[in-house]
Amino acid sequence: MGKMNLLRFMLAAALMTCAAAPGVLAQSEPVIKLSVDATTAPHGIFHARLSFPVKAGPFTLLYPKWIPGEHSPTGPNVELTGIQMHAAGKPVAWRRDSLDMYTFHCEIPKGVETLEVSLDYLSPNSSITGNGYGFTPNATAKLAIVPWNQVLLYPAGVPASMIDYQTSLKIPSGWKIGTALPIAREEGGQIDFEKVSLGRLVDSPVLAGEYFRVIPLTPSGDGSVEIDVAADSSAALQMKTDQIEKYKHLVQEANTLFGGRHYHHYHFLLALSDGLDSNGLEHPESSDDRAPERTLIDSSINLRHVDLLAHEYTHSWNGKFRRPEGLAAKDYEDPMKGDLLWVYEGMTQYWGSLVLTGRSGLRSPEQSREYLASVAARLDNEPGRTWRPLEDTAVAAQVLYGAPEEWSSWRRGVDFYEESLLIWLDADTLIRDQSHHERSLNDFAKSFFGVPGEPYTTRMYTFEDVVSALNGVMPHNWNQFLNARLHSTSAHAPLDGLERGGWELVYTDQPNEIIEARETADKTILLNYSLGFSLTEKGNIVDVIPGSPAAKAGLSPGMTLAAVNGRKWTPEVLHEAVAGSKTSSHPLELLAVSHEFYKTYSLNYHGGERYPHLERITGQPDLLGDILAPLSR
Repeated sequence: MGKMNLLRFMLAAALMTCAAAPGVLAQSEPVIKLSVDATTAPHGIFHARLSFPVKAGPFTLLYPKWIPGEHSPTGPNVELTGIQMHAAGKPVAWRRDSLDMYTFHCEIPKGVETLEVSLDYLSPNSSITGNGYGFTPNATAKLAIVPWNQVLLYPAGVPASMIDYQTSLKIPSGWKIGTALPIAREEGGQIDFEKVSLGRLVDSPVLAGEYFRVIPLTPSGDGSVEIDVAADSSAALQMKTDQIEKYKHLVQEANTLFGGRHYHHYHFLLALSDGLDSNGLEHPESSDDRAPERTLIDSSINLRHVDLLAHEYTHSWNGKFRRPEGLAAKDYEDPMKGDLLWVYEGMTQYWGSLVLTGRSGLRSPEQSREYLASVAARLDNEPGRTWRPLEDTAVAAQVLYGAPEEWSSWRRGVDFYEESLLIWLDADTLIRDQSHHERSLNDFAKSFFGVPGEPYTTRMYTFEDVVSALNGVMPHNWNQFLNARLHSTSAHAPLDGLERGGWELVYTDQPNEIIEARETADKTILLNYSLGFSLTEKGNIVDVIPGSPAAKAGLSPGMTLAAVNGRKWTPEVLHEAVAGSKTSSHPLELLAVSHEFYKTYSLNYHGGERYPHLERITGQPDLLGDILAPLSR
């Protein structure tokens, strides 16, 4: 008996011994059958049927609550409907637990060996209050994503790693699929998958669509990588040849950086639709990536979302293979602790969204610097940092993910993504500088994430492990280095790494290319560094930075702009007025409406338009340029 089989046997035996009352699963290594009908997904509904081997007595089923990668109790049980249970052809009554909304109890009659459960999952038509993929659409008329955790239940009392699922999926006629899940048979829109553990199933979503394209990034065989794209139109699938080459470079750069991989095959599952929320969710051998329909064919939209795949791909190493101890759980009901998300997400943001995106050519060096300037400026002009330290944004992630945009500069959001990027840039430049360019954070990446490991295995780490690994690269008081930045309530962002890297943050009247792309793609106007507020293209004020000219004048989130200097508001009129403030002695007059009440607000501002950029520091080595230089070419 192999080591894993022995472990399964011992755990199962222990569970059977401890369960004096009946009601456990009938098999020591249970295989649950799950069939999902997604032919009605274009109408926003998924049908599922499950079959559980059972014994007579009380029986409890669970709906996944804490979804890996979402860092919150986001299991969308509000969209779980139509639950019916049957045994031996007769209905079985069930009741929801009065304290835990994700738990369902029933009583299995004597002589029954199988419990049949049917349920529906309702994909929202648009985003609703909350966070997580269950609170956003999963389907359009032309494509669908199947995150398995949304369409299944699993038995309580057995570790999730000890439960196997035999799964099948039915898709609309003519559609194709992409997934990391091994396929046993596929015929006529019916796909039967090989038996896998519950953990692997949840970590292997399926992308399906009428307009579908497979883009290989490596040769076929072990270690292959591909982009599976489904879109709302055939035109949206037309990725340019030079773009494909850059994604091939992304794979090369990541494998060179980490020095190894932990997947047999990797699938970027890219859904392109304006009906989906733009986001990404990591898995060991795939990623659930969602972006606007024209992402591959519109330069502004592409630049806005160009780092999405690189970030999620990095998670195959940081997050799936190596994971903070507090984010490990025996099942999907155990709460997760987010105190190390500044490593899980923050270092992934550094490697994926900055370094690998730059090294692969997905962003040019100039665009990488513009991105870094936009990150540094936002965090350096965020007054919420004076009361909420960075670590608390990680600890409170489960509530901050769903926070509204209003007053976000004072509340702070999930800043552990981008502020941690600045911290890891600080660490990288420090190592390069003090080791006289002999060592770098690349060495940490290879030693910490690149150690051998099979797919779907996870190695946990603690704060002390991170410190120890950093000391293995270069001895330093890393404990103090990290804690000082994690617990700081300084009014300014940690920009030491930027300056040590040879660049300083400056503001000019020239637009920042990354901010400009964001404004175009998101249909917003960002005046954070001039008037101190942001608004939608319809004039709805989204956020106002405390202490800014807008805040001092009395403007607040939720108001709608109506006029600028007595003229009907348009984006062009507003920009012209801000630019003209530099040579005008008069204040800006903004007419805004709040709850049907109109009022004119006078802004004493004369600084013109201001956008962040990076400027070279004379005589300082360009360590940032070294960091962004390709390793594999």
